Amino acid sequence: MTGRLQGKVAIVTGAGSVGPGWGNGRAIAYRFAQEGAKVFAVDLDPAAMEETVARVREIGGEIEIWRADVTASEQVGDMVRACIDTWDRVDILVNNVGGSRKGGPVDLDEETWDKQIDFNLKSVYLGCKHVLPRMVEQGSGAIVNVSSTSGIRWTGSAQIGYSSAKAAIIQLSRVVALEYAKKNIRCNTVVPGQMHTPMVEVRLAGQRAGGDVEQLLAQRQARIPLPFMGDGIDTANAALFLASDEARFITAAEIVVDGGMSARCD
Repeated sequence: MTGRLQGKVAIVTGAGSVGPGWGNGRAIAYRFAQEGAKVFAVDLDPAAMEETVARVREIGGEIEIWRADVTASEQVGDMVRACIDTWDRVDILVNNVGGSRKGGPVDLDEETWDKQIDFNLKSVYLGCKHVLPRMVEQGSGAIVNVSSTSGIRWTGSAQIGYSSAKAAIIQLSRVVALEYAKKNIRCNTVVPGQMHTPMVEVRLAGQRAGGDVEQLLAQRQARIPLPFMGDGIDTANAALFLASDEARFITAAEIVVDGGMSARCD
């Protein structure tokens, strides 16, 4: 029995994590490798990918790492060329880099706004820009972009730069999907909700709950209709489906992975 991505080459950006456990990028790299993909894992911090590499190699998966700032066009171009030099093709691109900063239009300074747009949105644009010509040459490809429920709903915190960028990712994905559909290239979006990833302990608890992790987890769980919180593996499973041939007739679509949170009216 072969895996769902057997023989495919996948670039996964943001493949590290701020701490131990299942961040979205780490989980995507791991699940793709489990299903037979060769994973070209990319992060600005190579040390953040050490656990990713270890987990993939524990299951006998193939993984190579690359350091890149995915907001810099030249570095993204180098990333794509390095993947092709390593495995001669790119079948799948997962644009997963992102992160939030608190603040509405008055509180958030312009410099942070610009950085939020670059980090969360420009990174996706550049990934598509540099990988699409190769996919056109190959005659096929699948792009999965990672957005957030903050891009479709108010999720309890003013983070206007992040929310705006994550909303734009959804439309960017639809535009790419329709422009490249006739070239047999699909583009879809995963929209995770408030997941329990390492970022909760390492960063968000300090920003939003005075460092009290349990308080923040309780606040987040209270918004979720299902009686548990998802993690990076849940995000990864959605990305895996969209990247696989099982989704061959799905493009310009979104999968919301949030335990029902965004369907609530309160």
